[in-house]
Amino acid sequence: MFIQSVSSQAKRLASRFARHDGGNIAMTFAVALVPLLGFVGAAVDYSRANAARAAMQVALDSAALMVSKDLSGNPTLSAADVTTKATAYFNALYTNTNASQVAVTASYTTNSKDGSTVTVNGTGVVATDFMKMVGFPQMGISGASTTTWGSTRMRVAIALDVTGSMDQDGKLPAMKTAAKNLIDTLKASASQTADVYISIIPFNVMVNVGISNKNASWLDWDTNYGSCSKSSYTTKSTCVLAGQTWTAKNVNKWQGCVTDRDKTDNYDALKTPPDVNTPGTLYLAQNYGQCPSEILPMKSAYDSKESDSSTDDNTLKGKINNLIANGNTNQAIGLHWAWISLQQGDPLNTPAKDANYKYTDVVILMSDGLNTQDRWYNQASQIDTRQALLCSNIKNSLYGSTIVYTIQVNTGNDPESQVLKNCASPTGQFFPATSISQMTQAFANIGSSLTKLRVSK
Repeated sequence: MFIQSVSSQAKRLASRFARHDGGNIAMTFAVALVPLLGFVGAAVDYSRANAARAAMQVALDSAALMVSKDLSGNPTLSAADVTTKATAYFNALYTNTNASQVAVTASYTTNSKDGSTVTVNGTGVVATDFMKMVGFPQMGISGASTTTWGSTRMRVAIALDVTGSMDQDGKLPAMKTAAKNLIDTLKASASQTADVYISIIPFNVMVNVGISNKNASWLDWDTNYGSCSKSSYTTKSTCVLAGQTWTAKNVNKWQGCVTDRDKTDNYDALKTPPDVNTPGTLYLAQNYGQCPSEILPMKSAYDSKESDSSTDDNTLKGKINNLIANGNTNQAIGLHWAWISLQQGDPLNTPAKDANYKYTDVVILMSDGLNTQDRWYNQASQIDTRQALLCSNIKNSLYGSTIVYTIQVNTGNDPESQVLKNCASPTGQFFPATSISQMTQAFANIGSSLTKLRVSK
């Protein structure tokens, strides 16, 4: 009986044990714990790898910028030297200790149409703490950074108001200093001769193209200034077209001044090359008692070696130092000749552009007053109308989309010049200045803007 009772009880216990499911929770948790720990471990490993990758990218970016600076000053570095420099900069900057087997390479291209480019690449591995248990002992990381500089060469024409009012309130000496500082800024952004060219266009009612051009074919000597070998022809154009010889008169008294081109066909607002067969395209010579300083065609900023005190009229700073103030205001003619100084061929024979580079053409127009006189008018509104047409053409993509900066130096409580404001390119490039310090800052801001345009990351 006892044996049977024990046997029955054992069967009942066994049956209850088989039916009991309380222990399944522990078993399920034990089974699930492995992948849960795997996911947590993977997240930790990925976090470490991402931190190493982010630190690598920051170091690569900085190394690329540093190498590009070295290359801009020494573009003949070999490929091996470029990689050596990039590696040295990277190692000094990369402080993450999770990565190993880190390798850096660099490549360099120059003289491309899109500018000089350096690319720095980095690779490495991060050892895993958890994922190695499932067959992934390490994770690869990589990054790359590309820096481009000098992607555009620049031609900058600076038209400076030298009218009589510039002698007031210390404007002329302050303008000279600010303009020379701008030249220094542009020079600093250049690494070779052709990177930045600058022209200086002093203007009042007229501009001075230089007495050395008195026999230039692109000058129009009016009837009052010459005669034809056949007296029936009374203008230079008809005389030359008839195969006769035009002899200019009073040329030796000419100080070099020209006034606006003909407005009948809007040549005063166009960059049409001068053509003896089209009289309106020629530049009208005038004997003018208050002729400003002669214009200075494009000069390399990089090759500009003169000191701030230079008095050499053939240099950028020397030209600025020699400026004097006289005459009335005709902003349009200064603006027009600034635009012309950007063009190849007659009358100024600007250096040709290299097809392997992009170029940005810029005009800076500074004036301290409102328009007062041009070839035809003595009313500001009429002169402004001609100037507005010129401004529109300069910025028009049909004619090359030149960038225009304008500065109004207004120390005499004149109204804000709408024609100067509207003439500026539409990105905050009009600078109204009511004091000398604001004028100085305007030139500095333009220099900073141009540097950013020329040197890009």
